[in-house]
Amino acid sequence: MMYLASILGFLYTNILPFIILLGILIFVHELGHFAVARMCGVRVEVFSLGFGKKIFSFRRGDTTYCISLIPLGGYVKMFGEQGSQEIKTEEDRKVAYSYKNPWQRIAIVAAGPLMNFFFAAFVFALIAQMGEQTKAPVIEDVAAGSIAATAGFQAGDRILKVGSNSIASYEDFQKQLNENQNATVEVVVKNPEGVERAVNVNVASANNPNIFSMSSRIGQIEGLLPYARSAAVAVMTGTPAYELGFRSGDQITAVNGTTVPRWVNLVASFDSAATDLNVTLNRPSAEIDGKVQNTEMSIVVPLKTLKKAKSVQGFGFDNTELYLDMVVKDSPADKAGLQKFDKVISINQVPITKWDDISNTIRSFNGTDAMTFVIQRDGAEMIKKITPQITELNTAFGGIDKRFTVGITPYLVFTEPEMTVVHSASIFHSVAKGFQRTVDVSVMTVMSFVRLFQGEVSVKNVGGMVTIGKVAKDSFEIGAQAFLMTMGILSVSLFILNLLPIPVLDGGHLVFYTIELIKGSPLSLKKIEMAQQVGLVLLLALMILAQFNDIVKFLFKS
Repeated sequence: MMYLASILGFLYTNILPFIILLGILIFVHELGHFAVARMCGVRVEVFSLGFGKKIFSFRRGDTTYCISLIPLGGYVKMFGEQGSQEIKTEEDRKVAYSYKNPWQRIAIVAAGPLMNFFFAAFVFALIAQMGEQTKAPVIEDVAAGSIAATAGFQAGDRILKVGSNSIASYEDFQKQLNENQNATVEVVVKNPEGVERAVNVNVASANNPNIFSMSSRIGQIEGLLPYARSAAVAVMTGTPAYELGFRSGDQITAVNGTTVPRWVNLVASFDSAATDLNVTLNRPSAEIDGKVQNTEMSIVVPLKTLKKAKSVQGFGFDNTELYLDMVVKDSPADKAGLQKFDKVISINQVPITKWDDISNTIRSFNGTDAMTFVIQRDGAEMIKKITPQITELNTAFGGIDKRFTVGITPYLVFTEPEMTVVHSASIFHSVAKGFQRTVDVSVMTVMSFVRLFQGEVSVKNVGGMVTIGKVAKDSFEIGAQAFLMTMGILSVSLFILNLLPIPVLDGGHLVFYTIELIKGSPLSLKKIEMAQQVGLVLLLALMILAQFNDIVKFLFKS
């Protein structure tokens, strides 16, 4: 019985989301072909979800509706689609696909992809109407000495307005920055205590890091950080913090019962202490099924110890970004003996103050002499000779970056951004937002193909059915909105993919019919067959690549 329950559980969490997602998208696509074919007077013989052996079917009128065994696609079989062999009478000609004029055939073929476009707009509009969960317009952190800090922005400020425009989400804020590049704007913010104030600041124009956007520049306020360092600590040996029992990797969660989500909150709690501090923390203790398990504990910090230390740093809490979190197995750093929580002091006799110093120094390696790393471990300094190697890395937006690395990552833990739910003002606003998001996702999808052909995006990012299944499963577990968002994005992908001018796809047929309109007669059957053979090879190559990437990701968990 337990075995049966585990099988049903596996099917529910892994297979069902995939079937629901793919089934709906296929149904919508084929429904477009079916509906317009019927409107044009074409007899539809079969409407099938899936390929292969029929597992369920019924007939109504001229059409057999069925669900087939292999749920990886679908088809609409139209009378006369394969040629004139079965067309024998005038009545047959009236309902035959091949006897319809080019404009009607174009409409029938284009209807499938267009239905995916409109369905995506519907899904995105539904999300907007339900209330979209998105990043709140809260400033996570501000770089010291930056333009933002000088202007008066502070970590935790909530953005209320930019000029006369109200801000409901961080996306709204970024849009206003984009519209006010190289201009001075008034930004109204509210601090965590509820006090409002106006900040005047210049919005710079910066390179857009999103390679899938058609906009090369975005608005930016220098010093506003999209993330905040959490209250995770590195602890120096021989300090009061170490003697009290704190250890590197501890995640401080509360001080005297008050949550401390950011490093700045931790510093403020220690600096303003008037009594002993009861510090609650989570300490990584084990890793089970790839997830770190934490042990919660509390440590009392006497006020006299804080007064004597004078600062958080004097107490023994150090900047975590100079400490190593991961050392990649068999990397130059691993071979040199570097370990987790080693602190990088200097490279080639140049002192290190932030992670960018490490990254930029390694990136500028001359390719010859080994680099001299001075690291600190348990209070003792060590010298390590490390020779960086060229590594191909995927950027956050799927691009390819080849550079020198040694195989280390910093111990940086960031806070989870505050989220908010944004509701549309009306059904009309939801519809407009749905169409706008569909256009935006369509542009990004087209640009992803462009960047792929330009070599700026690795072919390793091309995924197949396993990838779709994993995305379906993960989004299904997160919740309805994530699952709907995935459905909308994949619907746009089907819209774009099917319009590619590959002969076996809808886009290829549209090319044939467009040529027929221009030259006044259809292409010869021989030319169409040759083009379809080439298209089939291209499509098979793409499918093989996608499945190969899926297998590699599955086997190596990369």
